[in-house]
Amino acid sequence: MIFADSPANILVVAAHPDDEVLGCGGTIARHADRGDHVDLLFLTDGVGARGESPVATVGARQEAAHAAAGILGAQTPQFLDFPDNRLDSVDLLDVIQAIEAVLAARPYDTVYTHWEGDLNIDHQVASRAVRTATRPVPGQSVRAVLSFEVPSSSEWAFSDVVPESPNFAVSIADQIDRKLAALDAYAMEMHDPPHPRSQEAVRALATWRGAQHGFAFAEAFTLVRAAHA
Repeated sequence: MIFADSPANILVVAAHPDDEVLGCGGTIARHADRGDHVDLLFLTDGVGARGESPVATVGARQEAAHAAAGILGAQTPQFLDFPDNRLDSVDLLDVIQAIEAVLAARPYDTVYTHWEGDLNIDHQVASRAVRTATRPVPGQSVRAVLSFEVPSSSEWAFSDVVPESPNFAVSIADQIDRKLAALDAYAMEMHDPPHPRSQEAVRALATWRGAQHGFAFAEAFTLVRAAHA
């Protein structure tokens, strides 16, 4: 279903540059390895809320995104300019329509995005917007929507939110090294262990998700919607 016999068009919608690698970097690489076309869409710059020098930090983050995409085999990333960590201040319809415009440019088969119950507000809005933009109306090309987990955000969701229960796993045994190499491109966003956004913790999570499904390494997802024509 997700990895079809013929090459597919894949879209990853992430709130911030680095979410795509943390959440599904190995899966991106696996899609690229089998000849799928993988596009990356970032809704915000990922640094605007920090009060840092905007031109320098935004440029560095975008350069990191380009480098990570090259390592994983994805296409040149596309960046939107919604406000970082303030997506809840934007009319949801504006975010939905921006995603719909990207979806209209290519017949995408599968879309990966954030888990809706994530702690980060931008992740929540991204998930909700994607779910709406990919609703299964007649003519919709998207046949599968999957949400990914982002270490240091998904597991920190409030206790009154239903915990994420991944129900779909992708083996990334052949791609784990490239996922970690792509994270090196985002070195400014990584931390020392035991922080969950450390190389060691990311590898440990991939090991655990793999062990849950009989793989050496895996990435886990919630299958939001799937259909087969």
